[in-house]
Amino acid sequence: MSDQQHHVHHAIDYVEITVTDLGRAKAFYAAAFGWSFNDYGPDYAGIRWSDGEGEVGGLGVGTPSGAGGVLVLLYSDDLDATVAAVDGAGGTAEAPYDFPGGRRFLFTDPDGNRLGAWTAA
Repeated sequence: MSDQQHHVHHAIDYVEITVTDLGRAKAFYAAAFGWSFNDYGPDYAGIRWSDGEGEVGGLGVGTPSGAGGVLVLLYSDDLDATVAAVDGAGGTAEAPYDFPGGRRFLFTDPDGNRLGAWTAA
């Protein structure tokens, strides 16, 4: 992850996240991370890149992925503030922990999707 593009606060690479309630999912991610969306009908919304140009992923209505699914890691400039944002938006954050590259934590969104966020040492 030496490419500076990978170190944009609360940004991800293109990943599709399966949800059960698109409106609730959009509200959660907007509140927790400030994300905005391109709507493509009642079952899919593209996640806009932080500069508004292009997309980095999408939210699609379906059955949430279980254990063994893709773990999306977001980068955070302020990990403690990110933990508070996740909890404040209705997610469930685990306690941050150290790892060789910095600190990170895992969380679940209101649909049970498991993601994480990290910050460099």
